[in-house]
Amino acid sequence: MITQASFPDDSGLERITRMPNWVKLKNLLLRTLSITVSLWIASVYFISRLSSSRSERNALRKAGEIIHSCMTQDRDVSDRFPEEYAGISAQIVQIKSKMLRHEQILKEEAARKNDLITYLAHDLKTPLTSVIGYLSLLDEAPDMPAKQKARYTHIALDKANRLEKLINEFFEITRYNLQQIVLEKERVDLYYLLVQLTDEFYPVLSAHGNTIELSADEKCTLYGDPEKLARVFNNLLKNAIHYSYPGTPIDILVEEEADQIILLFRNRGKTISRQQLTSIFDKFFRLDDARNSHTGGAGLGLAIAREIITLHGGTISADSEKELTTFRVSLPL
Repeated sequence: MITQASFPDDSGLERITRMPNWVKLKNLLLRTLSITVSLWIASVYFISRLSSSRSERNALRKAGEIIHSCMTQDRDVSDRFPEEYAGISAQIVQIKSKMLRHEQILKEEAARKNDLITYLAHDLKTPLTSVIGYLSLLDEAPDMPAKQKARYTHIALDKANRLEKLINEFFEITRYNLQQIVLEKERVDLYYLLVQLTDEFYPVLSAHGNTIELSADEKCTLYGDPEKLARVFNNLLKNAIHYSYPGTPIDILVEEEADQIILLFRNRGKTISRQQLTSIFDKFFRLDDARNSHTGGAGLGLAIAREIITLHGGTISADSEKELTTFRVSLPL
């Protein structure tokens, strides 16, 4: 950065004078200053990033601890969230409430299932004992009068049928736990399907003194799985017959509303309480005493019906007042 220049002095000799190169020196200072400033900015940036990263990690860890305490403790800890996170606090409380409700439903279903299996196992003994007893009498007395033999045979057959029904309930419980419902959709002639089902129930209807009044358009169709829908309607009709007063009509009304079909299954019988209506579609729930299996099955019919209707993109609900019970099914066209 030094410039040398020679000048003659008074004695005639050359004298060398060294002078700084101000332009180069200025450029060097500017570059040095620029590098220093850049290094300082970079240092500040990385230090701030490191500090910010630690702060974020601490904030995340603290948030995790708060969320964990919210989900695992019974007491309300929503006040532990900072005020600016009140929205998140409310959402977490809502999620926790839904989880607890779902857990409670599963516990109730498991308890009902265990009780039902216990009752069924107990009830199996009675018809089995009767069958063995009457068959033993027939075997021990081959010369029994024909009338008495016919009576004992009829009783044994009736008890055997009862035994078969109870065994089928066991299979129904097991099958429900293992099966996965898969729909095979096609265009369904809804009117024909309902007429076919009512014909199948004719013997039961006659024995109970009931009739079915179907009100539907003969050209009514929808897109769905005919076999699964038949299972739903079968369960609804079976319940309507079992819980209706003898000699009363059972109504099936079909209406089209916008892009959906509404089906109403209505029967006259004992009013179902509001409390029972809230659980009527739960697994293993039965309106009657769990040990009275003459009218109720395993308590899976309506639960399966709800799953099938939901898979079709529809809804199912129940209402009961003034001895009139109505099941409402809504299905997309």
